Amino acid sequence: MIVVFDAQCLLCNGWVQFLLKHDKQGIFQFAAIQGEVGGKLLADAGLRLEGLQTLLLVDGKRSWQHTDAILRVLHALGWPWRLTALFRLVPAALRDALYRLIARNRYRWFGKSEQCLMPDPAVAARFLD
Repeated sequence: MIVVFDAQCLLCNGWVQFLLKHDKQGIFQFAAIQGEVGGKLLADAGLRLEGLQTLLLVDGKRSWQHTDAILRVLHALGWPWRLTALFRLVPAALRDALYRLIARNRYRWFGKSEQCLMPDPAVAARFLD
């Protein structure tokens, strides 16, 4: 599974660091939206980089966005993260509205890096760009 993320967003970088720490089986690979692979995956999902406000999870030919992507990622991490499946009881329209609010303000609230995340050499092979 590939997590396509904004490598300049400090919140997004924190999410990637969280996944690297908790993904003990190495399920996830990562592609920055600013990179060639990430850009192609966005295009394949019908998304444009300009104004992008979503995380993208790609598994083969299928992809998920917004809270569906987050919940699928957390489910794949196993216990205790699978408990977040309870959030599926909240209608997607409500979950995604909160997600989009945070996404629109992510740079203002969490900061933005002028440089993309440079992965630690121990996990660099999991980054596709």
